[in-house]
Amino acid sequence: MIEKKEQDILLKDVREQISAVLEHRAPQFLPVDSPQLARKRGAFVTLRRNGALRGCIGHIRAIAPLRETIRELACSSAFEDPRFPALTLAELGDLEIEISVLTTLKEVAGPEDFHPGHDGILIDNGRASAVFLPQVAEEQGWDRNQTLSHLCLKAGLRPMAWAESGMHFFTFQAQVFS
Repeated sequence: MIEKKEQDILLKDVREQISAVLEHRAPQFLPVDSPQLARKRGAFVTLRRNGALRGCIGHIRAIAPLRETIRELACSSAFEDPRFPALTLAELGDLEIEISVLTTLKEVAGPEDFHPGHDGILIDNGRASAVFLPQVAEEQGWDRNQTLSHLCLKAGLRPMAWAESGMHFFTFQAQVFS
């Protein structure tokens, strides 16, 4: 569990990292001694502007300490999300930041073990994979079958590919804050 003080640090780090890149300067982060922020965790950074998605990039699996991961994802979300042009300095003031800190992936027996709105989901058939954060199904108003069908489309598969043999399902939860 990431405490409020640590959440605030991570949110400030995202804004500082993006600001520093846009202003062509070195970022200046507050020194913090926090075991939670030093722990390796998967995470996503989601950026919105005026309520509309502006970038979202993450790591499902833990590959680096959380604070380091968040800083990297800040830049990726702002400047490398292929769905959007790079963020500009003019947009910075309107930027809304959301961070999702993930639990470890857990393989489940099948789609019946996925609970939209509570679980995030990753599907993988060995050739293609895709992931949705826990909040996606709820934000879109999708039930389990709709979520899985949209996830298959995201992976470049037929909508009902989730019901075929050979599909693997992994769930996770997220602590989301903005």
